[in-house]
Amino acid sequence: MAELSTGGEIPPNMTIYINNLNEKIKLEELKKSLFAVFSQFGKILEVLAFKTLKHKGQAWVVFEEASSATNALRQMQGFPFYDKPMRIQYAKTKSDIIAKADGTFVPRERRKRHDDRGRKRKEQHDANQAGVGGNPAYGGAYGATPPLSQIPYLGGSKSAVPEAPAPPNSILFVQNLPHEATPMMLQMFFCQYPGFKEVRMVEAKPGIAFVEYGDEMQSTVAMQGLQGLKINQQNPMLITYAKK
Repeated sequence: MAELSTGGEIPPNMTIYINNLNEKIKLEELKKSLFAVFSQFGKILEVLAFKTLKHKGQAWVVFEEASSATNALRQMQGFPFYDKPMRIQYAKTKSDIIAKADGTFVPRERRKRHDDRGRKRKEQHDANQAGVGGNPAYGGAYGATPPLSQIPYLGGSKSAVPEAPAPPNSILFVQNLPHEATPMMLQMFFCQYPGFKEVRMVEAKPGIAFVEYGDEMQSTVAMQGLQGLKINQQNPMLITYAKK
């Protein structure tokens, strides 16, 4: 749809609205994946997605800067997210977290009255309150929890700089991934490049992955395109050729 590519008549703001999302994906997995995909465009304040039937297949991503939201909208429009192209536009209403920051927040008294009228309103209220309350997955697990940033093989210079780089080949070795990274999450990035075959992660060693392509030329293009990409605010991907 042409209007989605520019945000339609809705003025640019710090929040993007996404629909056409895969409804089979679990809520927490969906939030983490959205955070991972959109963190490359700037600091994310929160990701909102709800279990209610009315909000299935939809999500909101709130950035700190409007320019980040604009770049995300332009570059990720139609991105194959869990096998479905995302449809993105600017959000019609200001997120509570933004309203509180700029001093325009007004408590929604009407919502309390509507809550008593039916389960539908009650669920919506609870979901919104949960979103405003903050997501531990992003406030804690993404960067603030010491164990995730102190995994032995990620912290030292020896692991960050391979002593003997492997010669170019079709398999990439990816390091410095956040603990929450999943094969599907990585696949969304690497499958954009021709020749992609699969992502393999070692359960006993979180933070690393192997990505295979058809040949070394295809793996090289992917490595150059994704080198240093931040899946979250603290974890730029370190990509090298895998040792055979």
